[in-house]
Amino acid sequence: KLAQVFVMLKEYQQAFDAAKKADIPKVWKAVCFSCVRAKEFNYARRCGLNIIIHPDHLEDLIQHYEKFGYYDELISLLEHGLKHERTHNGISTDLGIMYAKHQPHRLADHIKGQYTRLHIPKLIRACEQQQMWPECVQLHQHYDQWDQAIITMIEHSPSAFRHDIFSINILKISNQDLYYRSMIFYLEEEPMLLNDLLKLIGDKIDLNKCVQVMKRTGYIALIEPFLKSVQPQNFAAVNEAL
Repeated sequence: KLAQVFVMLKEYQQAFDAAKKADIPKVWKAVCFSCVRAKEFNYARRCGLNIIIHPDHLEDLIQHYEKFGYYDELISLLEHGLKHERTHNGISTDLGIMYAKHQPHRLADHIKGQYTRLHIPKLIRACEQQQMWPECVQLHQHYDQWDQAIITMIEHSPSAFRHDIFSINILKISNQDLYYRSMIFYLEEEPMLLNDLLKLIGDKIDLNKCVQVMKRTGYIALIEPFLKSVQPQNFAAVNEAL
């Protein structure tokens, strides 16, 4: 009650001191939210650091900052929260979501440095909503979702595709059909790299099926270098295609 009285009197230092003595989330939130409304962001951050360490109250604080459009101040608070001795995965994850919404250029580095402390599925959903496909691929890799990383690069290739990353993931997939889908994708979008892809996955694919797929496209001549490289295996389909 004393903290709330000091807030009404706009005595924010005394309100902070009273909240510190009470030291319960309800009081910290009351003082913090009042400081945010009064644009006293220094006191709001000091109070907020005592709120965000409680996962159950983190969402309320975020919603309050967002309601007034104070995104930079919220990001600053969450960044300070990462250094707190009682930090938790929710802080890292929600900071990533704020980056995705308001400072997208910072998200990739955040994922790289914090991926072991992220709730990855939640952050993936936020990246999908903001159409941040390279970051989605990055998260799928850290979550061992190799198939989904490949699918994301195929479906959102203008921003998400990179041959070096694609090459790493294609060797770890579990869905065999993605090999042949990848062949068609490379034929349509990266035809000069198709032989490189096939040489990479040559010992994982059915060569007969590979020839059939390429024959149907009408561009089987494009993979002649790959077919010559596997000809010593003496497959009839490969020999006939050559």
